Amino acid sequence: MSEQLQFDISGRPDFALLTVNLKDGQQIFAEPSAMATMDTTIKLKAGLKGGLLKSVGRAFGGESMIINTFTAQSAGEVLFAPGTQGDLAHYRLAGNSIMLQRGGYVANGPGVEVNGKWAGFKGFFSGEGMVLLKASGEGDLFFSTYGSLIEVDVRDAYYVDTGYVVAFEDTLQYQVTTLPGLRIGSKIKSFIFGGEGLVCRFSGTGKLWIQTRAVNPFLSWIHPFRPQKKND
Repeated sequence: MSEQLQFDISGRPDFALLTVNLKDGQQIFAEPSAMATMDTTIKLKAGLKGGLLKSVGRAFGGESMIINTFTAQSAGEVLFAPGTQGDLAHYRLAGNSIMLQRGGYVANGPGVEVNGKWAGFKGFFSGEGMVLLKASGEGDLFFSTYGSLIEVDVRDAYYVDTGYVVAFEDTLQYQVTTLPGLRIGSKIKSFIFGGEGLVCRFSGTGKLWIQTRAVNPFLSWIHPFRPQKKND
């Protein structure tokens, strides 16, 4: 297993920042534009990682095809700032896999591969996309949320609104469905318009991460306040 990175997460939970202290020769990989600052001892190289097919898979999963590689020529520090206002989480992979919603990936250490994974129609998380990101291997993974982060230990079954799912271990099975008790008409409306009631039902045993805010409800709330163009 690769050596664990030395890091610190500050500014939680609203404006989390990731500080990684690299030893001589150590590397970390991150999405483009995530780097906020870095020491002059750090060398940056941008390019495809894992070949064209894996890069295209990441693009379908809502991430960039390009991955930035940060290599310490001598000990130095890199500071990463996710694009969303929210929290950051660290997960140490030990030969297992974790699934990420699109836009959640921030960075990873050596030994971890991040690829797109076709999820079929059950991956259609309320219009969020049909390809999830799959991180697997042995090493460090960092992902971000919109809002604060809640970690849930699922032991049987658990419902989460699709817009609040951030990540989950691959030991969990999931199905996009509607809340129990909704009438047929309500179910049809939920699937077509992404209305209240479209949820992800998790089953099995494993960890699940959810966020305290969702993008679509925020956009709906802010829409009436947008400036309107006046007709001449």
